[in-house]
Amino acid sequence: MLTQTTTRVLEPSDLDAALAVLDREPVANAFVTARVQVAGLDPWRLGGEMWGWYEDGMLASLCYAGANLVPICATPRAIRGFADRARRAGRRCSSIVGPAESTARLWRLLEPSWGPAREVRAQQPLMVTDRLPDDVVPDPYVRRVRKDEMETIMPACVAMFTEEVGVSPLAGDGGLLYQARVAELVGSGRSFARLDRDGKVVFKAEIGAATSQACQIQGVWVAPEYRGRGLAAPGMAAVLRYALADIAPVASLYVNDFNTAARAAYRRVGFQEVGAFMSVLF
Repeated sequence: MLTQTTTRVLEPSDLDAALAVLDREPVANAFVTARVQVAGLDPWRLGGEMWGWYEDGMLASLCYAGANLVPICATPRAIRGFADRARRAGRRCSSIVGPAESTARLWRLLEPSWGPAREVRAQQPLMVTDRLPDDVVPDPYVRRVRKDEMETIMPACVAMFTEEVGVSPLAGDGGLLYQARVAELVGSGRSFARLDRDGKVVFKAEIGAATSQACQIQGVWVAPEYRGRGLAAPGMAAVLRYALADIAPVASLYVNDFNTAARAAYRRVGFQEVGAFMSVLF
């Protein structure tokens, strides 16, 4: 029995306790919850460790430590514990991402040893909706991407990622991991696109995380030459229709605060801001 405040790497036997913590904030935690529900807590299958913070023997907070470092339901004392463990382990992640307040606190503690960051996005509004808009007709040409269309969707995914993150997902391993991720989303029916007459992607989006309670839309992209033509809102309405009908009762996304066009399109479709995320990119 752990009677004091402490952190440790969770084991598969801790799964129920970890899911109970994740369940406290099902929308904000959808990305990590989805991974844990599929992979459990075995680090090899999960793609990283799940750190637990205990107070009086009870699991109180979590931190996912994989390609991203993600504080979850993290109290100030838990964040100090996670920061200590992260400093000792050294930086292995490409980003820190999570609820703005706890992520900012974690970054303040890690920046002296992990900094400088390549970019800090301190306010990324978290937006949520549970219904289709009354006044935006879903784009009838937006559909699920087929498994034989990987070569069609992949360039659009790479362009979106590079534009959004500032580095190509093909760097490092030649894009093997990224290609596998795109294939996973296509294979599970969670990749959507509109193609023009020449078979080129003009709009795309994915449902990147899915649990029974919430799903998270990501990778929203309009081809540069089609921007300003009003494709985003009807396209999002179409993806939202699939999401709410087939995946979960609530759909969420987070967006850069400086992306005023995207925020306006999401508001048109009925998304409302309910909080904020923060991302620290290395």
